[in-house]
Amino acid sequence: MLMPKRVKRRRVHRGRMKGVATKGNTITYGSYGLIALDRGWITSNQIESARIAMTRSIKRGGKVFIKIFPHKSVTKKPAEVRMGSGKGAPEFWVAVVKPGRVMFEIEGVTEDQAKEAMRLAAHKLPVKCKFALKGEELAEGGGA
Repeated sequence: MLMPKRVKRRRVHRGRMKGVATKGNTITYGSYGLIALDRGWITSNQIESARIAMTRSIKRGGKVFIKIFPHKSVTKKPAEVRMGSGKGAPEFWVAVVKPGRVMFEIEGVTEDQAKEAMRLAAHKLPVKCKFALKGEELAEGGGA
C-alpha cells in the first residue's frame, strides 16, 4: 500500500475540502486521464485496487500513471474505549481529492482500451469520475 516513508506529524486534523483542484488538474504524462467530479478521501487500498484493475484491463500494454498520493493519516480509537485519553493511532492513509483533479493517466493504448480501463478503475473509487483526453480536461473547468 502507498504511504509516506516518514512524516513530521503522525496525527493530523481532518481539514476541509472546499473549492476545486488548482494543482494536478491537467493531463501531463499520458494521453488519457480519469478526473474526479466530487470531493472526498481516497484510501491507499482504493488507489491500489484501481491501479490493479487498470493494468489487468490493458493486459500489460501501455503505461499507467498514478497522480495522487495518500499523505494524510486517518486515526481511529480501538473499539469499546472510553472518551478522552488523547487521539487514536493512525489506522490508514488517504489522498484528499477535489473536483477537477486528474487521478490516473494512461498512455500507449487505444482510446477504447483506455476508456474501459478507466471505467473499471472508477468503480473502485468513492468519487464520481469522468474520462478525458489530453487537452480536453480544461474545457470543463473542474466544476462540482
